[in-house]
Amino acid sequence: MRLSLKSWAALALPLALLAAPARVSATSCTAQAEMQPQDRDALTAAGGRLAVAVAGQDFAVLKAALLPAVAQDWDGIHQAAEAGAALMKGGQVQLRSLYLLDAGSLAAPADTQFFCSNADSSLTVTLTMRALPPGRYAVVLADAVGAPYAGQLGFILVWDGPVSGWKLGGLTVRPGALDGQDGVWWWTHARDLAREGQSQSGSWAAWYAYEIARGLLLPVDFLSSPNLEKLNAEQAAIKNSPQDAFPLTLPDGPRTWKIDAVRLDATLLHADLGVVYESSGVTDPAAQRTEAIAVLSAFLKAKPELRQSFHGLWAYAVKDGKPAPVMELPMAQIP
Repeated sequence: MRLSLKSWAALALPLALLAAPARVSATSCTAQAEMQPQDRDALTAAGGRLAVAVAGQDFAVLKAALLPAVAQDWDGIHQAAEAGAALMKGGQVQLRSLYLLDAGSLAAPADTQFFCSNADSSLTVTLTMRALPPGRYAVVLADAVGAPYAGQLGFILVWDGPVSGWKLGGLTVRPGALDGQDGVWWWTHARDLAREGQSQSGSWAAWYAYEIARGLLLPVDFLSSPNLEKLNAEQAAIKNSPQDAFPLTLPDGPRTWKIDAVRLDATLLHADLGVVYESSGVTDPAAQRTEAIAVLSAFLKAKPELRQSFHGLWAYAVKDGKPAPVMELPMAQIP
């Protein structure tokens, strides 16, 4: 399984989560500090039990807590929890945030935003969900404090009635650190790279450093905060970014390579980039590796600033419209 920072997830609810829905129904959210004690205690107990189960790879506990309506998605949640073993190893589970979401007033599934403010409304976190059915939900965020990869967990819980209580509707597992650096470091690094790039034509290194920072700072993609909005604005201000650069054509002597995309790739728990390119069609493994090295080398010659900021590159060869991984090389091994 090839994993970008965004794909360390198994969101099993029958809904999609996105940043900007077309039709929004505002409902209510209660942040942790404003919850009734019985709600806070119940969510703390449920979230803590599930987080410990992921850390301890106790799949029986996770499966027993699964919402019956998403039982068919157990394999995805199992895989996400299994992938989280390395991220949680060596750390202590600590709950970060609890959000209680009331969508009971919805007449039918609808795109829904929850605005979660603290007691004096000085800070508002927004949770955005698409096609959310009527009901009562909770989001529990947790961390593996002290773990080398600073594992982050995001649980979606669904109220299944007074008998069953809170049930597991979805799980996201992400690293909170890559190559020994957390999201705050990557954000600061991105700012430094962006300043350096101002004297040039732009900075791809800064753009991807912001991408890494975003993924490491938040366990889930459907949560927005003032800090995240600030990060997004800084990234959007980068000139000549990779956002609209593809397909990219790279001359390489008598050959020309077509790069379809470059994306983050945390498969090996490193800050790698995945380069997706159009293969010439070679099938021999040795020839595939030779081709991949040539593509990666040509790409780094075109974007040399990437060498100093990232661990390595993945090569994904596209053949018959389908990308397949060929290899990963640390930057020092790419000519």
